[in-house]
Amino acid sequence: MSREKKYWKSEVELSNSVDITDLKHNEFQEKLPIDLEMSDELVQSSTNRRDFLKYLGFSTSAAILASCEGPVHRSVPYVIQPERIRPGIANYYATTMFDGYDAANILVKTREGRPIKIESNKLSKYHGFGNARVHSSVLSMYDSGRVQGPLFNGEDISWQNLDDQLVSHLKKSDDVGKSVYLITNTIVSPTSKKIIESFTKKFKNVKHIEYDAISETAVLDAHEIMYGVRALPFYNLDKANFILSLGADFLGDWMGSSLDKDYVKNRVPKKNNNGKAKMSRHIQIESNMSITGSNADVRIPLKPTRQKHVLAYIYNKLESKSFSVPDLEDSLKQKLDRLIDELVSNGKSSVVLCGHDDIDSQIISFRINEILKSEVKSRTKVSLLRKGDDKKLNNIFKDYENGVLGGVIMSGVNPVYSLPDTMDFKSLLSKVDFSVNFSMKMDETSAESKYVAACPHYLESWGDFEFINGEYSLCQPTIKPLFDTRQFEECLMKWSGSENSYYDEIRTNWESNILKNGIIWNKVLHDGVYSKDNKIQLKPNDNLNFTLHIESLLSDKSDGFELIIYSKPGMGDGQQANNPWLQEFPDPISRVSWDNYLTVSKFDADNIGLKNYNESNGALNSNYASVSCDEIELKIPVIIQPGQAKGTVGISFGYGRTQGLKPEMKTGQNAFRLYNNFSKLQFVNIKPVYEIHEFACVQLHNTLMGRGDIIKETTLEIFNTKPKNYWNAIPVVSKNHIETAVNKKEVNIWEEFDRSIGHHFKLSIDLNACTGCGACVIACHAENNVPVVGKREIRKSRDMHWLRIDRYYSSDVSFEKDKEKKENIDGLVESLNVFGELEDPNENPQVVFQPVMCQHCNNAPCETVCPVAATSHGRQGQNHMAYNRCVGTRYCANNCPYKVRRFNWFLYSNNEEFDFHMNDDLGKMVLNPDVVVRSRGVMEKCSFCIQSTQAIILNAKNEGREANANEFNDAVACSAACSTGALKFGDINNEESEVFERSKDDRVYHLLEYVGTKPNVFYHTKVRNNGKMKKT
Repeated sequence: MSREKKYWKSEVELSNSVDITDLKHNEFQEKLPIDLEMSDELVQSSTNRRDFLKYLGFSTSAAILASCEGPVHRSVPYVIQPERIRPGIANYYATTMFDGYDAANILVKTREGRPIKIESNKLSKYHGFGNARVHSSVLSMYDSGRVQGPLFNGEDISWQNLDDQLVSHLKKSDDVGKSVYLITNTIVSPTSKKIIESFTKKFKNVKHIEYDAISETAVLDAHEIMYGVRALPFYNLDKANFILSLGADFLGDWMGSSLDKDYVKNRVPKKNNNGKAKMSRHIQIESNMSITGSNADVRIPLKPTRQKHVLAYIYNKLESKSFSVPDLEDSLKQKLDRLIDELVSNGKSSVVLCGHDDIDSQIISFRINEILKSEVKSRTKVSLLRKGDDKKLNNIFKDYENGVLGGVIMSGVNPVYSLPDTMDFKSLLSKVDFSVNFSMKMDETSAESKYVAACPHYLESWGDFEFINGEYSLCQPTIKPLFDTRQFEECLMKWSGSENSYYDEIRTNWESNILKNGIIWNKVLHDGVYSKDNKIQLKPNDNLNFTLHIESLLSDKSDGFELIIYSKPGMGDGQQANNPWLQEFPDPISRVSWDNYLTVSKFDADNIGLKNYNESNGALNSNYASVSCDEIELKIPVIIQPGQAKGTVGISFGYGRTQGLKPEMKTGQNAFRLYNNFSKLQFVNIKPVYEIHEFACVQLHNTLMGRGDIIKETTLEIFNTKPKNYWNAIPVVSKNHIETAVNKKEVNIWEEFDRSIGHHFKLSIDLNACTGCGACVIACHAENNVPVVGKREIRKSRDMHWLRIDRYYSSDVSFEKDKEKKENIDGLVESLNVFGELEDPNENPQVVFQPVMCQHCNNAPCETVCPVAATSHGRQGQNHMAYNRCVGTRYCANNCPYKVRRFNWFLYSNNEEFDFHMNDDLGKMVLNPDVVVRSRGVMEKCSFCIQSTQAIILNAKNEGREANANEFNDAVACSAACSTGALKFGDINNEESEVFERSKDDRVYHLLEYVGTKPNVFYHTKVRNNGKMKKT
């Protein structure tokens, strides 16, 4: 009976159609399709497809035909068919994503009216690329846990009744002299500001407070004191030759950062006519190991309190002051003196960035940049992404205690979850006359509110934004709202008595106040972005008493362990905690998914009694730590983190959600509970708890152990002074006792083919440009229907990521030292000792990221071992998979030297054991119809997004032309999502293409090149600008 069990049926099979009876027993149609681009001889042949595919390999056209699947059973149709829709053809809409934390100008790819993927909007100057969370946001729209209509005390209510009751409450509060607080996230919409202003004029007792879950109030206040404008500073990092960052994770989420694109522009070495290359230099002083710190040329781990002393020391030197700075040892002062010399020598091309949550640090960092006359910090642009004022929240509690708080209206915030335990917002909501929360989810705040106003997703909404002064963007709906929802602004307008729609308000405001020089509305709506000359002139206040700020910095004393609360690239502030793509997204540094944890240095872990260890199957475990701050205590698992400053620990925001999530998503601990006074720095006590926690970690080997063939890297000095063979030598093998380069024909056992005909696709990966952000991983998930398997399967190393970003630490102070140590091994006994040492990371290691996917080898060892020819090589350089031919022997995975093939151990769709988006009708709306959903027992891997390359080829054919030089650049999801340009895809046979130009770079090498697989993915050697502060 088990042999007859069916795990999947197409919709056609379920209909019992007579036409399918014979066909369903055959793997392929017998006759070859005659419209393929093949020779007449081949078309006229009687060879059936089975023999053709077995012995001659796939053409890309045949691969496409083999990747077709009928519609998902019980699929939900699109709500309304957009205009100009053509079945099978994608439509793209320009829109903007802003949720109070993340911001991006994007394109939305839709199929048959369904948004299925986020793309970059390259017309945008500053926010045209999305991070991992932005790319995941399309799945959040199809969250089956969304609130589907307005609620009162948990029961359904009509919008008319809600409107009537809320207007009554507002008038009653006004009549009795009670205040009503409107709490929102930062409002960056010009039209929303006008609507809120009109609403507060109508109801004069309403007070508007902007509040950011992860606060930047200190930076905003400091900028206002220094420059007279309450906004975040904006930095042109493409103008920076020297960057000193103190605790600022500017490649992560610092101040809503989108700085990685500009940062990388000066980080890729390109030789000039004299054969010399230049790079910017980046020094990072921090406590937690961050993405920014892992990309720095030199990283110095220090406690936050000592970082403030460093800031004071730098200021004193630059201003020739004579303050005595405590707690700085001579070796550190020597490094700082060299660092100060470089700041001065680079002058206007240098910049100091500060990530500390206190006004004094920010003002001193601004002052240092003024002393340097830095042009990196813009004098005409500011960022408007954060405007929250924490201090104003105290007014709510004061009115509550005085009995004059009538009600609370909330939008874009979740204060019950994100306020610290010392601010008991939950009790406040239970005792006010009325409370209403605008939310997509029945989250922690919605659960405590009397009214819940169901909000649409941003892909169902209208909106406008100004993220940077003078840089405007529009948000437009890409699908009709799935549920009975209404936008926050629409409700305020109704309650104010306006009959206009929000769309009308936006358009009227733009045509009256924003659009100039004859620019028409439809053009801006098409582009999604609009720039206007709206510059400001920032002038520093030189009359401040900077001595007082220095004295305040030096007065900070450490008390116990210093806890730094930070945000992860995956989870951010926790708004998308119910998104399975983000839960399964591995942290770029720790490589752990489905959890947050306490990061601690090995030195402190040994002293406290905190441990990490591997079970017999390799899975990672830890004991727990009890972290206490005043009367608040968290029990949290532990990751021993290389690079963590001694005396410090870290916990990430965004986890510990308890409401509005599926049970599988209720992961981790809520660090907001410890977020006292909205400061990311807290002083805590730590004790071990002897209980076992099981992690889901995708990478258990942390070092390269001196293997320079996996990651090739060198210094800028060597790059400029030594020949290529010194720092990027091609591996050699012995033939007839003669050393021969591995890429020579005479040592190749494979028969060569002429690959110069037609298209031949390759992918370039520049390790200097890859920051490890992971946006490419999520984009790959969205494009290729990669399943989510859950924590239990990840723990068994059964993750399904087609693309992984390996992170490696050095076991000595640098990878070069590791290599020297390995090469100088003398004898068997020493080798055992040295290799044992090389397994452990250094306490402050160098770090490198390497994206790894199927290498699409021209001499692919996976293809030769498949007994049923399920994997074969195409003419265009892609290694193909025929899923319905695969019988799951897994020989290919065993024979792959890159370990990039993934096996479907289970059926991950329509399976209650894997209750993620592929197990409900709404979640399946995000699936890409161009890519087959794989079944149990088959192997899958990166396909170089063959559905996209073929679409471009067919489109060019239909238009009677050849594909353009760089038309394939964004064909693969990973390359299209990469904000830094680290990944570039294209046709190597087109000499005008960017990938062809990059293939001529001296830094090019192939992964495990000595194996002789001849991959179609090539990497660029990483170059570090260590300068005068080389690690020793």
